[in-house]
Amino acid sequence: MLSWFSELVSFMLQPFVKAQKTKAYFKRYQVKFKRRREGKTDYRARNRLINQDKNKYNTPKYRLVARFTNKDIIAQIVHASISGDIVLAAAYGHELPRYGLEVGLTNYAAAYCVGLLLARRTLKQLEMDAEYEGNVEATGEDYSVEPGESRRPFRALLDVGLVKTTTGNRVFGVLKGALDGGIDIPHSEKRFAGFNKDSKQLDPEVHRKYIYGGHVASYMRTLMEDEPEKYQSHFSEYIKRGIEADNLEGVYKKVHAAIRANPEAKKSEKPPPKEHKRYNLKKLSYEERKAKLIDRLKALNSAAGVDTDEDDE
Repeated sequence: MLSWFSELVSFMLQPFVKAQKTKAYFKRYQVKFKRRREGKTDYRARNRLINQDKNKYNTPKYRLVARFTNKDIIAQIVHASISGDIVLAAAYGHELPRYGLEVGLTNYAAAYCVGLLLARRTLKQLEMDAEYEGNVEATGEDYSVEPGESRRPFRALLDVGLVKTTTGNRVFGVLKGALDGGIDIPHSEKRFAGFNKDSKQLDPEVHRKYIYGGHVASYMRTLMEDEPEKYQSHFSEYIKRGIEADNLEGVYKKVHAAIRANPEAKKSEKPPPKEHKRYNLKKLSYEERKAKLIDRLKALNSAAGVDTDEDDE
């Protein structure tokens, strides 16, 4: 009998909710940038990477952009301009087979190779490769390039995008390769593979192991002993090319030497298309549109059986 009364009391006790999104709210609402809506660009981080000091005028502020896909590694030296980002040099994981690395093109060791390739290619393009050779033999220890006699070292800032910068991430493999290649990049050793957060020191042996694919070799040995069938399927491409756990380090050493010997980009041998595909209609002139309309009218009249006199047009 008192159910209606209890419902009335509960309704009256409910807090009054004010409508926040009023007409004034929508009139002042500003749509976010497209790449922010798509979740592709962190503009807060980007602004800090591209904003240049006013007293440096139009001097470019370079970034080392490192990105990873499922099958490739992309590393670029980029600087921002009003019209958009301009790429100075680029290196990719799919270029590594030309230097002798045909498998494992996305791991930490491959990321080091891509960073090394980008650094040597950039310095050769700027004619600084002879003065700044970098760290010729990768020992796993932290390395920073020292200023030369004639020109200061090429400087860039690491741009990792939206990736989580955890210790041992592959983007820091690209960073280490670029450092050993002779590019000056502000960094800390805390994110390299092998850094111990308890002792707060970098273990060069562990880092060297990752640079030369030692973590892959140890996994290969583990699978060979415990799961031979999984080893045959998982490392089938390695087996096909005769790459074993014991000679994996030698493969990467040869790749590093080949990159330093000739870092220049190879032009594509694919012939250009003879005719470019057109996906939209060609814009017609007034005379062409008029002639097209006359042809359509003639076709309609002939289909209807009506005789037309061209002189009456």
